[in-house]
Amino acid sequence: MEKFISVFDMFKISVGPSSSHTLGPWLAAKNCVQKVDSLFGLGKLKSVQVLLYGSLAKTGKGHGTAMAVMMGLMGEDPITTNTDLIDATIADIKINKIIIVNKRVNIAFDFEKDLQFLKDQLLPHHPNGLQFIITIGAEKFTYTYYSIGGGFVEEQIEKDNQITFQATSQNNNSKEVEVPFDFKNTDELLHWCIKTGLPICEIVKENEKTIREEIQVAPALDHIWEIMLTCIYKGCHTEGELPGGLFVQRRAFALNKKLLNGANYNNVNEWMAAIKNTGQSFSNILDWVSCFALAVNEQNASFGRVVTAPTNGAAGVVPAVLLYALLFSEKKNAETVSNFLLTASAIGILFKNGATISAAMGGCQAEIGVSSAMAAAALTELLGGNQKQTMMAAEIAMEHHLGLTCDPVGGLVQIPCIERNTMGAIKAITAAQLALQSTPDLALVSLDKVIKTMWNTALDMSVKYKETAEGGLAIQIPIGLAEC
Repeated sequence: MEKFISVFDMFKISVGPSSSHTLGPWLAAKNCVQKVDSLFGLGKLKSVQVLLYGSLAKTGKGHGTAMAVMMGLMGEDPITTNTDLIDATIADIKINKIIIVNKRVNIAFDFEKDLQFLKDQLLPHHPNGLQFIITIGAEKFTYTYYSIGGGFVEEQIEKDNQITFQATSQNNNSKEVEVPFDFKNTDELLHWCIKTGLPICEIVKENEKTIREEIQVAPALDHIWEIMLTCIYKGCHTEGELPGGLFVQRRAFALNKKLLNGANYNNVNEWMAAIKNTGQSFSNILDWVSCFALAVNEQNASFGRVVTAPTNGAAGVVPAVLLYALLFSEKKNAETVSNFLLTASAIGILFKNGATISAAMGGCQAEIGVSSAMAAAALTELLGGNQKQTMMAAEIAMEHHLGLTCDPVGGLVQIPCIERNTMGAIKAITAAQLALQSTPDLALVSLDKVIKTMWNTALDMSVKYKETAEGGLAIQIPIGLAEC
């Protein structure tokens, strides 16, 4: 039995800029500390050395991997940590060469020596590998982890000369559970929809009830949306330059100000009302969807708090389309938010099981492509589409992202990542509209086929287009502006 993937695994509260290069290593470090504490007790800990491999090494500096590892070693939680204090905390470690492990044990930690970027080395299981070399007394122990995309982490377990990989979870859902409507592919999901007559969101909700009470699901999803909406609002009201050395200027602030044309508001609800009053013209709605997506990913690039959807790099698509639905669609109700996120998560699960949501494995089609498919499906169901139309929308959205490369300039989640979120959001809306006006039974390409095609494309794609900053746009910008 495979591990159950919860909607709260797909939508994790995170700190930018990357789910695979920031959140994953953060959670791996935190897990390693907890494991060492349970096995030996942290009082016996003498030293920690961290080795980063593959894509983590090649673009880890731009993605904040070092910061994430140190925060994880300190026992900080990405859900609750004060993001405004991160820079000062890391600077203090570098200056004093001391880290407080799990907030209670001081050990020497030299950033330049104890955290190594091994750009020419690769661990076998996944491009995003990292190891923690722990000294307990006179003995050394090595713990190996892989950040496999979307904040999902696997620990390498060696026992009786056998190597296995054990999933860890931010949301403590790592155990295997039996769900009423298990599905690995679209045919299985559609089977349950037809047999029960339930929409996709209800199928996912029934599965979710195996690990939490039904009355907990909607409030927890509302909290996820609250984080998303706060991120959009903050991004639309923060101006200036993004960190990292590319000197990229934030655009959501100016666009929000221009579109509102002097409207007054004092909080997020009044802001949303002001947006609705700007009109329903195509160009206006297009501008707002772009603004929402820009806002999220500018926050992500600034080490702000975001929600993986299904990754940090693609975090702007789902919230942008959901806010579009809330502001500009008449078909909404009290359950719009929770149902939207439940349906979107189902599509994310299909891609994770059938292909990948890791750019280091599949390029940006695995991030923006998947997020666009998730948003397209959720919007289609919200607008009254049946189960087949919902899956068709996801297929259309991904079909037109196939082959999209991951080529971050300077290893930063800025160029072309931020703009790609606007494109993914618009494609999702277009895919939903196409699906609603189509007859899925006449379609030649199914969602399962496009998921398989995406995976085959990922396997064929050159490694230089898989989050290594060694190809594409990443090599067109003069060296020295940013450091990978």
